[in-house]
Amino acid sequence: MTEQHPEPAPAEPPETTPESLMHEAAGRIQALEAELQETKDKWLRSEAEMANLRARTKREVEEARLYAVQKFAKDVVEAAENLKRGIDSLPKRTESEPEIVTKMRDGFEGIERSFVALLERNHITRTDPTGAAFDANFHQAMAEQESTEHPPGTVLQAWSQSWLLNGRLLRPAMVVVAKAPAPAGVKIDTTA
Repeated sequence: MTEQHPEPAPAEPPETTPESLMHEAAGRIQALEAELQETKDKWLRSEAEMANLRARTKREVEEARLYAVQKFAKDVVEAAENLKRGIDSLPKRTESEPEIVTKMRDGFEGIERSFVALLERNHITRTDPTGAAFDANFHQAMAEQESTEHPPGTVLQAWSQSWLLNGRLLRPAMVVVAKAPAPAGVKIDTTA
């Protein structure tokens, strides 16, 4: 005969009380709220990064559009400067000059006006700094000259003009700048 052992009774689940259920639910709610806040923070950061990326990309595309022709514009400005130098090298206008010289001068001046107007329509502008205060952002000082008529730092003469593309410097003006005269009786040694 075999001995029969009674089967053990299944273990009863621990007794759940309303307080323990409430405590467990409150803990679960807190965990879910923390997870929700963390997800919300990540989403807000991602949105801010995307807004910054869109703004930066838009700015870069706009700058590329405005300044894509910068190298070409520098070359064209050089041609405009050479045309101006050519006109300036013509003899001064006189009453007795041959008609052909007058017609050539008028023709070159018309071409120069037309050329500069074309550049301006394409946002390439020139500025004559003569009489303005020296600005290292737009002028390159080629020489200084003593002057009692102008305050120090004033542009006395422009050998070339400033050229800008959409407000950005293409080429600085080459200028002569006023400086204060040396005090009387002071000799400057130029042999050094």
